[in-house]
Amino acid sequence: METPDLRYPIGHPVLPDETLDRGARTAYMAQIATLPDQVRAAVAGLTPEQLDTPYRPGGWTMRQLIHHLPDSHLNAYTRFRLALTEDNPTIKPYDEAAWAELPDTASTPPAVSLALLEALHIRWIKLLRGLDDAQWQRTFLHPETKRTFTLDQALVLYAWHGRHHLAHMAHLVQREGWRR
Repeated sequence: METPDLRYPIGHPVLPDETLDRGARTAYMAQIATLPDQVRAAVAGLTPEQLDTPYRPGGWTMRQLIHHLPDSHLNAYTRFRLALTEDNPTIKPYDEAAWAELPDTASTPPAVSLALLEALHIRWIKLLRGLDDAQWQRTFLHPETKRTFTLDQALVLYAWHGRHHLAHMAHLVQREGWRR
């Protein structure tokens, strides 16, 4: 029996080569819109010790995952806005592992990042719902991967990203038998 890769519990993202239709976009936007409530539910009632438990050996803690989501999605929101206002901008990558080790990650209550994630996703979804078909085909360049992403592809990527980290959280809660 093959051991699952705990780093990628739902597999790697699969980005479309074709333009998404309105129904697909709506479904991915719904995943982004509901993520804050899902994260809040996933971590409700956890103790500080539980929040400081890594989801896998050598992996981030639940606390780091909670703080990582708004860090990452704030960058994503900015990338969308850049692509909508500039021609194929080169985005600024960041060292997400180093960000997870910064002092505010350990000292900020998770509720702060949950509130930030909720507010950010409200703005992000309002932006996304206002885009026309042509705007979804606008692009940005990621300089590390040398890949150009359409906003359709970025939508799929960040919907996956939320599900990916929710799966980390669910696996940890289940593995430890904390509840449910």
